[in-house]
Amino acid sequence: MRVSMRTFGPPPSAAEIEAIARTAMERLPEPFASHIRGVLLVVEEFADAEVLAELGMEEAFDLTGLYSGRPLTEKSVEDSGALPDTVTLFRRPILDEWAADGEDLEHLVTHILIHEVGHHFGFSDEDMHALEDAEH
Repeated sequence: MRVSMRTFGPPPSAAEIEAIARTAMERLPEPFASHIRGVLLVVEEFADAEVLAELGMEEAFDLTGLYSGRPLTEKSVEDSGALPDTVTLFRRPILDEWAADGEDLEHLVTHILIHEVGHHFGFSDEDMHALEDAEH
């Protein structure tokens, strides 16, 4: 009996990762959905050296996502002219985590996106880890 090997296509592109993340954003319920409409979503291969240095990180594969901006809890009417808030997803670290953990890609991308959007709402990493722990 011959067992055929599964053939694999190319890894998901930045556009495919972005499509997964946009779908996840569209599924967010109110009141969250209305507060993220102005948040930009960007997919890059890796964080650059400057970002890694600012975060005190040495390995680019350790950063799957980043929120840049001012959390809603700190915004004021005096913020006009500021750059838009941005969620950046880093494709290669996401794919590396996906390959290592075997988790569903849509679930992984959604999880990372929700984590970064949480920063937009003023949650710290510790807050979000506590919420995740309470979920399990």
